[in-house]
Amino acid sequence: MLFGAIILSASPVFAQDNPGETRRAVVYQGDTIPYIQLPAVPFVAPRVFANRFEEARYNRLVRNIKRVYPYARLAGIKFQEYSEMLADIDSEAQRRRMTRQIEQEIKEQFEGELRRLTISQGHILIKLIDRETKHTSYDVLRDFRGAFTAVFWQSFGRLFGYNLKTEYDPYGEDRLIEEIIQLIEMGAL
Repeated sequence: MLFGAIILSASPVFAQDNPGETRRAVVYQGDTIPYIQLPAVPFVAPRVFANRFEEARYNRLVRNIKRVYPYARLAGIKFQEYSEMLADIDSEAQRRRMTRQIEQEIKEQFEGELRRLTISQGHILIKLIDRETKHTSYDVLRDFRGAFTAVFWQSFGRLFGYNLKTEYDPYGEDRLIEEIIQLIEMGAL
């Protein structure tokens, strides 16, 4: 009897996790095979560079995108949030007060950090804001602060090489930026 208890305790016991649960299966040559759909696993081939200069340029672009991408994502979220908030306001005076309050809040939170961006990071940020909000930086300024302010900042930006009307082109000029962003979102970079 003791021998039988030892053998029974050593044999594996199979139990259903959820009794009555049905699983998909495929019948193949008379055998029933469970069918489980697995999530896609992204594969990224290692990038091959022609020379060290090209590799350094790519690494600098990755570093710049990693620095400004969180700001662009936050800009997209805030743009949506503020657009919904301002859409509910009927009075133009109240709308102006609200936009000034929003601007003050953004300045207090981000002005110091954004002033420390390099020129190339600023160019990338302008493009990524267009990617996240589906509006150019110029359009965002015009919608929130008015046409005069947008023209002023566009003119001022042009003095330093910025164009607030720059659009993001993920299939053309900005293809490499889009690839890097997708790698960041997958966790590969």
